[in-house]
Amino acid sequence: MATPTLRLLTLLSLLQTRRDWPGSLLAERLDISDRTVRRDVDRLRELGYSIHATFGPDGGYRLEAGSSLPPLLFDDDQALAIAVALQTASATGVGIEESAIRALATIQQVMPSRLRHRLSAIEVTAIGQRPGDATPQTVSMEVLVALSLAIGAHEVLRFDYAERAVGAEVPTRRPRRVEPHHIATSQGRWYLVAWDLEREDWRLFSVDRVHPRTPTGPRFAPRTVPGGDLAAFVSARFKGSDVDAWPCRGTVLLQLPASEVLPFAGDGTVRVVDDERCTLEAGSWSWGSLAAALGRFEVAMTVVEPPELAEAFAVQAERFAATAKG
Repeated sequence: MATPTLRLLTLLSLLQTRRDWPGSLLAERLDISDRTVRRDVDRLRELGYSIHATFGPDGGYRLEAGSSLPPLLFDDDQALAIAVALQTASATGVGIEESAIRALATIQQVMPSRLRHRLSAIEVTAIGQRPGDATPQTVSMEVLVALSLAIGAHEVLRFDYAERAVGAEVPTRRPRRVEPHHIATSQGRWYLVAWDLEREDWRLFSVDRVHPRTPTGPRFAPRTVPGGDLAAFVSARFKGSDVDAWPCRGTVLLQLPASEVLPFAGDGTVRVVDDERCTLEAGSWSWGSLAAALGRFEVAMTVVEPPELAEAFAVQAERFAATAKG
């Protein structure tokens, strides 16, 4: 027979899994009487849980929001997910880093050893805003743990990487062998930073497309990413560059007030000219892509600098004119 404490924790776990529980069903699940269920519910209320009871043939119990935060129960996956989210809190930019660190320490302190070992292996670097599409990925916690363990052990990682060829309906899994270095995340997307042994170069792999193989390979001596700063290196790769700066950068004068440009400026710099005009300095991986990106404002503009940007606009204009003619 379960101890009263264990029974109370089990009851709380059940109440957290669904909105309403008939008292008779709780009694059946816990193998106790209806009277004992009522007594245990009263104990949970004394601990600060707000549990609403309804009476009659369809009566039951519902766990509701209370006026204070009582102790919470999490399963293994929930605890790991919360801990990983706290690690990446610095990327939110809302000033919760210190609170996140304290919350993470609290969770780690009460974690069972099996979970603490898995969590300690997960070290994630949060990167700032990623240019372009930032659709969040669905990433398996087991994959994150497997990658993290290989990183921590400095073991060669073997995995199949899903790649979709143009026109193909089903992605092809291609084998890869890498020296894993770190896991980075940006705007809900996760990346494995690694030295590709076949290509002899650094690569970023989307974690949602990684399918680890076992066992891992031999140990290796860790390399240092170019420049020595992981966040700067990943940001540079986002920009298609070897340094954390756009290879092509230019300035235009826009016939728009700065307040209408700022929300869409990304990592660009907006400067007020007057109430109706502003300048925007922005960058991209090519002059053509920069001209196309600036064109999204759909207003009259003048290229301030450099001449390469003006030439890119001329090329884009010819292409659009040819397209319009069909």
